[in-house]
Amino acid sequence: MTYTFVIQQCYLTIKELTMNAVFTYSVRSLITLQRLLMTGLIVLGSFTLNAQAATVSVSNYPLFLLSEAVTEGAPSANRLLQAGEVGHHGSISPGDIKAIKDSKFVVWFGEPLENNLAASLKTAPNAIALFEFDAFNRHPLRDVKGDAITGTLDPHIWLDPENAKAITRALAVIHSHANPQYKDLYQANAKKFAQQLDKEVTAFEKSSIQSASKTRPYWAYHDAYQYIENSLHLTLVGSLSVDHHLSPKASQLRWLNEQRPAKQMCLISPSEPAKGLLAKLQPVKSTVQPEDMSSSDDFISGWQNMAKQIYQCIS
Repeated sequence: MTYTFVIQQCYLTIKELTMNAVFTYSVRSLITLQRLLMTGLIVLGSFTLNAQAATVSVSNYPLFLLSEAVTEGAPSANRLLQAGEVGHHGSISPGDIKAIKDSKFVVWFGEPLENNLAASLKTAPNAIALFEFDAFNRHPLRDVKGDAITGTLDPHIWLDPENAKAITRALAVIHSHANPQYKDLYQANAKKFAQQLDKEVTAFEKSSIQSASKTRPYWAYHDAYQYIENSLHLTLVGSLSVDHHLSPKASQLRWLNEQRPAKQMCLISPSEPAKGLLAKLQPVKSTVQPEDMSSSDDFISGWQNMAKQIYQCIS
């Protein structure tokens, strides 16, 4: 497989995403992709593909779930971080460092999310950082009052269904370069994933249109659910803290209570909030939703369950 052929396939994949009218393509994306793949292919070009599947490693749990959708019926990717270790926290072992070196490709989101992997992956010749591409819907981080922070990136891009589909298509290309014997399977799985996810999103959109409430205000313990808001017609009206490991300030709790747009509010949190905290926000319901979908075994059912439970919390 020549380098030119690899780049042509990746270019066509990104171009297809652009034609779907939800992604932007830039020259910088293609240049970055060329640089990453050329470096990896030069380093790995001396190796020959044996009868066993070549190893592709992915960084964290949501990326692993998306990879599993692509590799269904073929060997799975290796996962570096455990469930619950999206990238803000957790560490990699000497065995993981060896796996990085032994993998044909290592796919990660990038340093804005996975700073604990940056030391190992930023200079790895076989690493591909998805944040390097301009082919995804992106939003800035927001402060505890819901205002955008200029020049930042909210890294939880996988919660946007369009981004999830784009990631699976990119993974199908990458897996196909590593293991071309499964190329048709990877492409078919990515297409099936897109169709199934579209079906789920459409069902929630119809339910939202029929609902008496056109918008659904909510609180977040920390702002990690921005990318699912459009699909569910959610509106963030404030967060308790900038990080779920940090307790909210009394002044922020007071501000939330003073600004509440509904008598009973819904609080979305990555872990079970303390009862004492909830008592200060009453009347309030809460729903526990790990942003990395660590409570789910596959991406689509995880997204569906998250959407249903958020609806139940807000209604």
